[in-house]
Amino acid sequence: MAKVELKQPIVDEIKAQLDGAKSMVVVDYRGISVADVTELRKQCREAGVVYKVYKNTMVKRAVEGTEFEGVVKDLEGTNAFAISKEDATAPARIVANFIKKAKCCELKSGVVEGTYYDAAGIATIATIPSRDELIAKFMGSIQSPITNFARVIKQIAEQKDGGAAESEAAAE
Repeated sequence: MAKVELKQPIVDEIKAQLDGAKSMVVVDYRGISVADVTELRKQCREAGVVYKVYKNTMVKRAVEGTEFEGVVKDLEGTNAFAISKEDATAPARIVANFIKKAKCCELKSGVVEGTYYDAAGIATIATIPSRDELIAKFMGSIQSPITNFARVIKQIAEQKDGGAAESEAAAE
């Protein structure tokens, strides 16, 4: 069997992972222990992110002609790839948080929603909260003034009721 026939299923697997993906982050995984990589994969899996190690040549073939083609220039050395089809910032955020704790690996680059980012750009994207967190913060900021307004109205109503009860008691 020719080498190309052996490699084509791997290229197809990578293409399938990238099909419909919102983001992909390239991670230099040198210095990571087996226990650490197991923990990182667990965190990624829980967030719906695929974290896999592929050969650079396979990834180069798979990203050819796609929006992820920008990462080709960073495909040297030992690389792993974090890919998400749901949350565009999740791969960068999860890997960056893991790197802070484990003190290993480094973010090399990535593509988020069709835009290539270098290591500094991906590090910045990693600081963006998840979509759910942003919605929760937004809802909290909207809800807070409304709740305060309702409390004030309730206090005014209670004061008026209290004043009416006192005048009824005085009239009797």
